Amino acid sequence: MKSRVVITGLGALTPLGNSMEQTWRKLLNGASGIGRITRFDASAFTSRLAGEVKKFDALRYLTAKDALRIDPFIQYALAAALMAVEDAELIITPDSELRTGVLVGSGRGGVITSEKNMTALLTKGPRAVSPFYTPMSLVNMASGFISMKLGAKGPCLDVSTACATGTHALGEAMKIIQRGDADVMIAGGAEASLTPLVLAGFCQAKALSVRNDEPDKASRPFDRDRDGFVLAEGAGVLVLEALGHAEKRGAKIYAELAGYGLSSDAYHYTKPDPTGNGPARAMSLALSDADMRPEEIYYINAHGTSTVSNDRVETLAIKKTFGEQAYKLAVSSSKSMLGHMLGAAGAVEAAITALALREGIIPPTINYETSDPECDLDFVPGRARKKNIQAALSNSLGFGGINAALVLKKYEPSIV
Repeated sequence: MKSRVVITGLGALTPLGNSMEQTWRKLLNGASGIGRITRFDASAFTSRLAGEVKKFDALRYLTAKDALRIDPFIQYALAAALMAVEDAELIITPDSELRTGVLVGSGRGGVITSEKNMTALLTKGPRAVSPFYTPMSLVNMASGFISMKLGAKGPCLDVSTACATGTHALGEAMKIIQRGDADVMIAGGAEASLTPLVLAGFCQAKALSVRNDEPDKASRPFDRDRDGFVLAEGAGVLVLEALGHAEKRGAKIYAELAGYGLSSDAYHYTKPDPTGNGPARAMSLALSDADMRPEEIYYINAHGTSTVSNDRVETLAIKKTFGEQAYKLAVSSSKSMLGHMLGAAGAVEAAITALALREGIIPPTINYETSDPECDLDFVPGRARKKNIQAALSNSLGFGGINAALVLKKYEPSIV
């Protein structure tokens, strides 16, 4: 019998706040974290809006020397990890360090550092490149740096699966605990890729919203008039524990992480398979892993990017997975308020789903104003909804046709 895995700590940096508490409160109020880009002059770009992390002070979490030596995505990851560990009241000791692991991924890694050093190379030559360029930009250094700072000597690795990164990180961390390789995993995703190069690439791919005059209304998942996603940044890190370990130390428990499914469309490098079979398979596998039936799910935190094809395909996939039950589900997209945090999105959305279960409140989808005949589910438009939900699902769909889903359950104490 596989061990039960629970969530005992939450940490986040998002466009809505520099903590999970701030983010959650603003989500429930239907606030938007989207605004005009302030990091650089975006006037030449077709999309000039983003979800920026605001007023982040790296020196709250790092020494000045460390802050200079690591990319912002690692800074975000460490901050979220420290918040999650503090929230979990987790103390890593010599007795527990070998059984405590880290799995924090990123879709783009240290792209800010890469752009700066490439500019230095091209304008000043090779001697201008930082000796810390490689370690400060590698994707795995988020996990590595967190491990060093916390003294966690158990499994330490990362995943990088584009927009599904955070969800894969949590799912794989759950499996590490279930197979007995760790008692605790600090897991999630981080992203700091609001750069001219990344923005230009997405603009050229025509993936982003160009509703530049109304930034707070630009991200509108499932709405008929959606025109693309909004690029965002941040981090989400969760503390996962074997249930027995959490109960033994008297930890507060947000929810149980009960199931994990993953699949590939094997179809196209950016477009989702129009049949929806890939994400439907991921959801079905997650339900099977949790030993649950579709009718036991009450809520889905959708991937819901606000692109025309993604929202249509995800809606179809939900219908294929749940049948008529799909029309009884509450389905909302946090990206309507947060934008798309790429590799951090799935982890932040799993944390939101855990809070929805614990607090009995479903966050809304804002900017859903005009129905799309192909997106015809209950998208919780406009306002949060009080509902005592027992189980929920969180979806992620990544470039390359990579799909992942998590099943979360309201925590029920183990029966002895």
